[in-house]
Amino acid sequence: MTSTQDVNLDGGLTGCAPFGSRTTTLSLHNVEETAITPGHGGGNNPSGRYILVAGRADEKDGMRQAITGGVLKPGVTYRVAGWISLGDGAARGTSHAVRVNLGVSMDNDKNESLQVECGAVCAEAGGWTEIMGAFRLRTEPRSAAVYVHGAPAGVDIKVMGLPVFQTDPEARFRQLKDKTDKVRKRDVVLKLGAATGAASVRVVQMDNSFPFGTCINTTVIQYPAFLDFFTNNFDWAVFENELKWYHTEAQQGQLNYADADALLALCNRLGKRVRGHCVFWSVDGDVQQWVKNLDKDQLKSAVQSRLEGLVSRYAGKFPHYDVNNEMLHGQFFRDRLGDENVPAFMFKEVARLDPAPALFVNDFNVECGNDPNATPDKYAEQVTWLQSCGAVVRGIGLQGHVSNPVGEVICAALDRLATTGVPIWFTELDVSEPDVGLRAKDLEVVLREAYAHPAVDGVVLWGFMQGTMWRQDAWLVDADGTVNEAGQMFLNLQREWKTDARGNADGDGNFKFRGFHGRYFVEVTTATGCRMLKTFTVEKGDNTPLLVNLVDA
Repeated sequence: MTSTQDVNLDGGLTGCAPFGSRTTTLSLHNVEETAITPGHGGGNNPSGRYILVAGRADEKDGMRQAITGGVLKPGVTYRVAGWISLGDGAARGTSHAVRVNLGVSMDNDKNESLQVECGAVCAEAGGWTEIMGAFRLRTEPRSAAVYVHGAPAGVDIKVMGLPVFQTDPEARFRQLKDKTDKVRKRDVVLKLGAATGAASVRVVQMDNSFPFGTCINTTVIQYPAFLDFFTNNFDWAVFENELKWYHTEAQQGQLNYADADALLALCNRLGKRVRGHCVFWSVDGDVQQWVKNLDKDQLKSAVQSRLEGLVSRYAGKFPHYDVNNEMLHGQFFRDRLGDENVPAFMFKEVARLDPAPALFVNDFNVECGNDPNATPDKYAEQVTWLQSCGAVVRGIGLQGHVSNPVGEVICAALDRLATTGVPIWFTELDVSEPDVGLRAKDLEVVLREAYAHPAVDGVVLWGFMQGTMWRQDAWLVDADGTVNEAGQMFLNLQREWKTDARGNADGDGNFKFRGFHGRYFVEVTTATGCRMLKTFTVEKGDNTPLLVNLVDA
């Protein structure tokens, strides 16, 4: 990673300046705290010296660090690293949002000035939080500076290290190779019997056990090109809107499950498993008006009717349920019912009505490092809280609506969530980028991190075809059915993550290889020309080889 600019903490405050109110000041200090945890996000480790931003009279007051050590190139993903803490004005143990932006002046006729988001943290008094954001520019700027601001007026901000550096995804991919091999492969010994002699063996993987899925809706399944790509390249589906409460009961008492039934029937015919998305949605703006109009008792009754109507109707049909969508970003039901235990109640009721599905939390921005409301710590704490209330949480959903992703940032989020012991899925992945070549690279960043991480059990895309997706500039397949560069990257990775092994049995009649988890067929041809075709499955296991006896199979 090439550093473009670093705060000169040894030489003073060169390049740094306060901005905002005239009372805002900067000063250089040594860290008082004796223990600072090193970073995990591929940035920089704590340096031991920090800039104190004091005298802040407004939330927008902060510090500005000019970028002078190099030119920011368009189309390149950059990190702004460093560490943030709170000083005077914040009680120890309290936290506030601190934002990191890039201010750029464009070299064009309009002399435009832009603010680009490049990270946000939930900073604490008495502790240090690592910046995990990133940014990408469309055109080369004339000048640029990093701005740190946020937290209420009167709260001092501490900034330790503020390097801006270019990311190196290819180097990261090389780092992931061994990790992927360890997590997703297993040694296999095919026992053919000594009587087969030096038989010729060909092993071909039919499918990988790591599932990929996509969202579908009643419109897109009418397009032959969509249906063909979906049928051939995905194992799972999720309904974009058809199972949501505002769709199944747009008007009180007028139930519509016809669309969900039709999509479920299609998936059953095609052999696709389906995620149940979602029973409730906790964000106020996604709750239909008639529900908002209910009083407390009426809402409680409506919630119970929704639970019993939906979950009982589809009992045994959905292996997953997103129970109360986006609880990091809204708490409509908790607020309106006046009961903080409502989310846990929802989990317990779904489990009572249908014990089989894995019940998920599901939220956005957790893997991006740009949302102080959705940090990995807060998400993990939410899971722990639900479990403490008696809810059985068997899945953590990362929606994955990302732009200019950074592998190390994603991995740091996955590592933190993995401490809960709950499996993780990317549930709504899309990568928005107008340049389809960059889009392909961005998609590769996310998919390789997901596949290499032992806590991740699957990836579901939030669509793939032009003109049918929720986010712009995210499609993998053009409207005419042509697979674009991003789509080709997706298909190439699926091919890369399958094993094809050929050779001859050894003197003991064994054939050894290391293969990705999944279903295989093996073709054995003896010296006499006798052919044998068999199938077997390589499952996850410990470090011991999988022994497959084909002698009497």
